[in-house]
Amino acid sequence: MLRVIIDEPYQFIPPRRGKFWPWLCQLFLSRHLRTVHGITGYECRGLDLLNDSLRAGHGILLAPNHCRPSDPMAMGILDIEADIYHYTMASWHVFKQDRWTSFLVRRLGGFSIYREGMDRAALNCSIEILETAERPLVVFPEGVISRCNDRLGVLMDGTAFLARAAAKKRAKAKPPGKTVIHPVALRYVFEGDLESSLTPVLSEIEHRLSWQPQSHLPLVERIAKIGAALVCLKEIEYLGRPQPGSLHDRVDRLIDHILEPLEQEWLDGPQPGVVVARVKNLRTAILPDLVDGDIGDSERDRRWRQLADCYLAQQLFNYPPGYITPDSPPERLVETVERYEEDLTDTVSLHEPLKLIIQIGEAIEVGPERVRGEQGDPVMQELEQRLTEMLEQLATEFAGPRPAD
Repeated sequence: MLRVIIDEPYQFIPPRRGKFWPWLCQLFLSRHLRTVHGITGYECRGLDLLNDSLRAGHGILLAPNHCRPSDPMAMGILDIEADIYHYTMASWHVFKQDRWTSFLVRRLGGFSIYREGMDRAALNCSIEILETAERPLVVFPEGVISRCNDRLGVLMDGTAFLARAAAKKRAKAKPPGKTVIHPVALRYVFEGDLESSLTPVLSEIEHRLSWQPQSHLPLVERIAKIGAALVCLKEIEYLGRPQPGSLHDRVDRLIDHILEPLEQEWLDGPQPGVVVARVKNLRTAILPDLVDGDIGDSERDRRWRQLADCYLAQQLFNYPPGYITPDSPPERLVETVERYEEDLTDTVSLHEPLKLIIQIGEAIEVGPERVRGEQGDPVMQELEQRLTEMLEQLATEFAGPRPAD
């Protein structure tokens, strides 16, 4: 399990507001993206839309999809192209990885958000950034890394709450100002050779399964076979034996089998909603006593196992049904193999080269009051629709298998 849960008392980490470090890091950004993430080229689209909002002095919230760990650094490309700097809301665990990461993220405009509870300091910081329109604010509304470049996950309503709270303050300013949300579609295009890139990872996973290398199978079938085997192993671990039915139905049942007993214990019964929200609610309930340290070693171990189960359920949810087919574009195969490797080892091999497309959408103006009588938040509905349309358009542009150049 990746270290995304921190059993320490939370302390808000504010951003550093200087420009020297963002300027300095921009000089090395292309090299970092190439060597660490395999991104060798990029293209920015829709810069004129962002420039219009900048010239108008709007409070700007940039809302990208979150499909890869490189996304926060990739947004630095947008800074270079638009000649701006930005602030970024980042999960607190990012600042707890090591001292260098914490040092650098703060100086690049990052500030912490506590995902397992109410974080008024982070909310106030976000609202102030939008109110003053000092720099754009980047918020990833999915809240988690999906590793699904062609599909948008469920968005968290907090994005609209921040923009609306800032809009209220800007409406009262003299002169009054506006707050807007720009959807940003991030699309990574794999431009390498799939077989040579993925085969070593697949062979290693097959070795872990005590299989002979399945090199006689077409690549898509080989990936699908490993996926079925990994689901079977988890079914045996949690349910005692492999289950009948389609793979999608089996994964759904396994997720419920993992989460429902925890929800019964911690939340007074099974909860509705998507898996990401269910997992967040469980973490919020399980974690406080771990932070306080007022429990014995056996209970602490039990709760860490429960948190690991929550993490597994969320990872299972991130395998969307029907994502891999014989006609899938290379990126879907790469993403799926990356998820396999991450779930097994907490590390991911570098698959390159990747080209990054940054598509900026039209501004969504946010009013100071939420429209009443709507099903859901209308701002979030519009943001979801816009992002989905942009990602689908990019997916169509890069659809189907592509031979390496």
